[in-house]
Amino acid sequence: MLNKFVRIYSITIALLFGGLSYSQSFTASVNNTTVGLSDRFEVDFTFSGKDINSVRNFNPPGFANFLVLSGPNQSSSMQIINGAVSGSLTFSYILQPKDLGKFTIGTASVDYNGTNYKTSPLDITIVKGSTNPQQQNNNTISTKEIADNLFIRAVVDRSRVYLGEQVTVTYKLYTRLNIAAQMSISKLPQYQGFWSEEIETPTSINFETEMYEGKQYKVGVLKKAALFPSQTGNLTVTPFELNVPVQIRGKKSGNSFFDDFFNDPFGSSQVYNYNAKSNSVKVDVIPLPSANVPKSFNGAVGSFTLNTDIDKRKLKTNESLTLKVTISGKGNLNLVNPPEINFPNGFEKYEPKTNSEINRKGTISGSKTTDYLLVPRTPGKKEIPAITFSYFDPAKRSYVSLSSRAYTIDVEQGENIAAGDNSSYSKEDVKLLGEDIRYIKTSFDDIEKKSGLIIYKTGFWTAVGVPLFAFIVLIGWKRRNDKLAGNVQLLKFRRAEKIAKSRLKKAKKLMEANNHKEFYAEISQGLFGYLEDKLHIPKSEFSVERASAEIRKKSGSDDLIDQLKNSIEKCEYVRFAPNADESSAMNEIYTDTSKVIIEIEKNIFSRKML
Repeated sequence: MLNKFVRIYSITIALLFGGLSYSQSFTASVNNTTVGLSDRFEVDFTFSGKDINSVRNFNPPGFANFLVLSGPNQSSSMQIINGAVSGSLTFSYILQPKDLGKFTIGTASVDYNGTNYKTSPLDITIVKGSTNPQQQNNNTISTKEIADNLFIRAVVDRSRVYLGEQVTVTYKLYTRLNIAAQMSISKLPQYQGFWSEEIETPTSINFETEMYEGKQYKVGVLKKAALFPSQTGNLTVTPFELNVPVQIRGKKSGNSFFDDFFNDPFGSSQVYNYNAKSNSVKVDVIPLPSANVPKSFNGAVGSFTLNTDIDKRKLKTNESLTLKVTISGKGNLNLVNPPEINFPNGFEKYEPKTNSEINRKGTISGSKTTDYLLVPRTPGKKEIPAITFSYFDPAKRSYVSLSSRAYTIDVEQGENIAAGDNSSYSKEDVKLLGEDIRYIKTSFDDIEKKSGLIIYKTGFWTAVGVPLFAFIVLIGWKRRNDKLAGNVQLLKFRRAEKIAKSRLKKAKKLMEANNHKEFYAEISQGLFGYLEDKLHIPKSEFSVERASAEIRKKSGSDDLIDQLKNSIEKCEYVRFAPNADESSAMNEIYTDTSKVIIEIEKNIFSRKML
């Protein structure tokens, strides 16, 4: 057995994985779970934590079915990020099988700050011959080798859901390689057939150790999205593609297994730009039950509660009161419509105001409040009936109906209002009548008879022409409004630029307040909303490629399309650049987004489109 060998890596604050973080863990891994009888393989027992110097009493498992060629070989890896030290301590063995069959490597254990940590057992299959491919004698980079050690997995929390039920897709980066620089997005996934909500994730990627298919990887979450299917059937989420600069250490001339194991960490290396592509995921969407559907159901899916409140129970005519209706819970609240309310006669109702508070940290949840402003015009006791709200609960697989209590409003007659029945007028009413009514004129001495034909008077044609012109303008305005009201796409098209300007104005205020999270959300919604409305692309079908194709159809230049893609990618890219200057990054993204919208509006939509 070789003597213990201590290998200490001095890892600088570099471009590996910004924001790498560890929690205390003790894991076992093997470089291959299927090994040839004539092959050697490596088993690692790795402890990860903040203070690896506190690790004591390493106790290895038994290796009765294997020859121990080397080990335990101890190595440590340390990191210093913003003054915080973390690292890992690995105990490695190089083994060779003694016989064919399936064997189990037992658990290893260590003590850390008074706590005993144990690894999970490892299953190894020994087969005839050798499973190692012939080693190359040059430094050629194998794409297959990189793909085996760096890839993206798209995982959904459920593959079969009801129409409108949330399914969460998570994109995770698995790597056993060093990343040499910041990553960039090659292609965003498309959520055709879904309403999507971005789930909040840390601005820096936090990597943890994870076993996958018998190998140990550093795993970090790249992106999360909550998807709400808007149609039934088998729906597909397209892959997420990421350009990853991988640092590849050059191979030594000797093809010794021990040369690779004791390779110099500061040896020659090269950077290879690898395009990592996730898998596609499929979701089976089933329709909602058609039996026992409540009359008040309007498409809400999830788990909700209903609360109502009114600010006044007793008031006078022409005074206002506010009815507040709040729907809270889990589900796509953006698509939840307020319940219908049958207000009593004698109430004047104004346009309701709606306010939503959405939590996007996991399962989409929050509340949606609608305020109704009501003004009673007639006295008496009025009753606002109970409000009913229904939704479909996927967990219960049934419809649920919620009802509020009814409200009785006591409306008294207000002052200075003429009553309709046998009420008498007050002195103030009589005074007002005296000011309004005048005596009939009986003398006409001050009236002079006009002579001449009126058709020759300028005033006549002015009196005829002005109303006619106003009438023609009114007809044109009415037709335009009717056209917009009957064409939702045209209405969105006309208002897209105004809405985009409003969002950019709000984004500028967030930038000045250094609120980068809300800033990026507002910028993305402003740009995506503008493109969806201008290009007539449904939200569930929107993608960068679809928008670029539509712009190209409308004779948009390649330079303009490149500007659009760069602007969108920069907004997403900031999540992969935690060390960037937030102020300059926000200012650059704001300028680029404004410029793209102006260029699209000027070069494509400046002419009238019907």
